[in-house]
Amino acid sequence: MLFESSKITFRKMTAEDAELYNGWRNDLEVMHTTNPYLDIYPLEETRSFVQQVILGSPSSKSYIVMDKETGTPIGITSLINIDLKNRNAECIIDIGNRAYWGQGYGKETLRLLLDYAFLEMNLHRVSLRVFSFNDKAVKLYEKLGFQHEGISRQCLFRGGAWHDIIHMGLLQEEYLAESRQ
Repeated sequence: MLFESSKITFRKMTAEDAELYNGWRNDLEVMHTTNPYLDIYPLEETRSFVQQVILGSPSSKSYIVMDKETGTPIGITSLINIDLKNRNAECIIDIGNRAYWGQGYGKETLRLLLDYAFLEMNLHRVSLRVFSFNDKAVKLYEKLGFQHEGISRQCLFRGGAWHDIIHMGLLQEEYLAESRQ
């Protein structure tokens, strides 16, 4: 099936997911490595964000990642800034349920999203941004074939220090060659 693997399934995000997303969005440990704006968000603000930004954008697709065995929601993944003319998009992944960290769910989520992006949507390129201190994510993206494309120097202030944002990209032909090995 298109939106499932051995461990996870995707389901389209809905407005009813705002409360679940609000819990992840307000978990500072979860957001430390993914959100440049650490803050506490009231539920109404998250509902508005989900409705307008996540669901209201014609250039994005967002999915709740579910543990296939238990049906537990474990995170969110999205393709944003989808440009069908030039066949490009940016991907985002957040494993919001900390009980699922370090068990390969991020890798499986990203593989499923990339399969969809490259094999179903026929995108040419998928990009992402990652904080320079998030070594585990950088290594994961490199394993999946993402190439370093640039750096936004010292544009994130976190933990009393300046950090870079690394820009990475993966081409369809690279992904297909990698998945055949």
